[in-house]
Parts: sequence; structure tokens; C-alpha cells
Amino acid sequence: MYDIHIPEQVATNCRQTVEGAAWLAQLPKAITDLKERWSLNLSPPFEEEASCSWVAPCVRRDGTPAVLKIGLPHMEAENEIEGLLFWDGDPTVFVLEADLDLNAMLLERCEPGTTLREQPENEQDQVIAKLLRRLWQTLPEIHPFRPLSEMIAWWTKESLEQADRWPDPGLAKEGVQILEELLKDAPRDVLLATDLHAGNVLRAGRQPWLVIDPKPFYGDPAYDAIQHLLNCRERLRSKPKTTINRFADLLGVDRERVWLWMFARLASTPAGDRHKAQDLARRVMSAHNK
Repeated sequence: MYDIHIPEQVATNCRQTVEGAAWLAQLPKAITDLKERWSLNLSPPFEEEASCSWVAPCVRRDGTPAVLKIGLPHMEAENEIEGLLFWDGDPTVFVLEADLDLNAMLLERCEPGTTLREQPENEQDQVIAKLLRRLWQTLPEIHPFRPLSEMIAWWTKESLEQADRWPDPGLAKEGVQILEELLKDAPRDVLLATDLHAGNVLRAGRQPWLVIDPKPFYGDPAYDAIQHLLNCRERLRSKPKTTINRFADLLGVDRERVWLWMFARLASTPAGDRHKAQDLARRVMSAHNK
């Protein structure tokens, strides 16, 4: 009934859970309904970077280029739409239309849309630092966003439930303890992107670089250094002190807090290759203590 292409990686990832499979089953209908409601001429979806969202370039009835994104609902990205509306294009892409029930957005299309990954990592540091400092805004008294502690608690619970899978359970517990301590004494609370790395920064015409795919929580700005640094894994492994200190200074945040967030995240992360993560955690802390 619905002739809609779903990238294989999206389908594979979604079939891993009951909730994901249910979302995947209704996805073609949702795409078709939004196409008609928002009067879109859709192109094939993006295959690269596709994981748990269906994302496709399109053109609106008036000829405006845009991007349709429908995301699999999950804890970390629950407030993505609200975050993009809050930042209102500075320095994120604009939201042109939104459907909270479907977790769907019609977004400003970045042109040429190449990612910051194409630039040298030292340049990535400078661009991402400038973007993060613009994103870190103090929230009004009433807002929809959750504290960073909620995401950390979710990760911690998952880590502790999988303690038998850790190569070094003691190191993982140390990481969890540091995470909890860092949450208690944040110097200030601002709205965070939490997942800003070079793959989520696109070259654009309205501004040189625009942010996509934020996962907003509010909390310690030093935490927001972590995701970019984790995507510079080889540099982090070979030159941890230079890499971490330089980026912390570009951000204007406390170096010590970035070191602690990095160690704790690597030591106790509930996903990925735990052996490699804990090995890097040891390297990071060893370099910090020299």
C-alpha cells in the first residue's frame, strides 16, 4: 500500500526491540501522511548516518528545499523538537513544521550540507567550541527540558544491571561514583546538546555551520565536551592531555571536570566495546595523573 524505502540500517536497528519494531511497522503510513499534509515532494532517504531515524530531502509546495525527519522515540532524544524550537535557528537548523505525536520534523535544509568531519580535527575543535558556547543558554523558569542527572541515572542503571559484562567491574563502579559526584556540584546549569560532534554539524548558507540532531538536557556545560572528544578517538588515545586541555580551554570550562566526565563516561558506558572503552579510560586517567 505504501511504496516507501526504509534504509536497511534503520530497519535492522529498530527490529532489535518490540517498541522499535512497532514504530517501524507504522513508519510508511506516517511518511505518506506527512507528505500529503505538508505538501512535500520527497526524494529517497539518506542512507549514510541513518540509524534510528528516517530522514529524507524534500521540496515544499512553494519550492523551498527542506528535510523530513521522523525519529524513533527514545529517552535521549525525547526533547529534540522542543530544543530546536528553543534555539530557533541559532545555531541550529530551523524547524519549519513539527508533529510531536509522530516525533516528526520538517527542517531547514543545509546546503551544501557537508559535515564538519571533512575538516581537520583541530578545526573541528574550534567550530564545535564556538557552537556549544552559543547553545549554552540559561533556561526560563518554566521549560520542558530534563536535567542531565536523568540521562546519567538511565545509563547508570543499565551499566549496573550489566555488571557481569564488564572486563573490570571495579573500574565501572568507580566511573558511576564519579558521575554521581559530578552531578552534585555543577557550577551552573545551561541547556546542553549532549551529542554534538562533527557528524552533527553541517555546512550551510545562512550561517557557515549549523547544528542538527541535538539531545537536549540541562546541566554542567563541561559535560558537553565529551561527545566530540570521543569522536576523535585516535587523538584522544595518543595525546590525551593536549587534546582534552585544549578543547576545555576553547570551551572556557574547567579542565578537571572535563577529565572526570571523560574518565567516568569511558569507564562505565553501558554500550559499545567495553574492553576498548575501559582501556582508554585507564590511559586518560594515567595521562591526567602525570
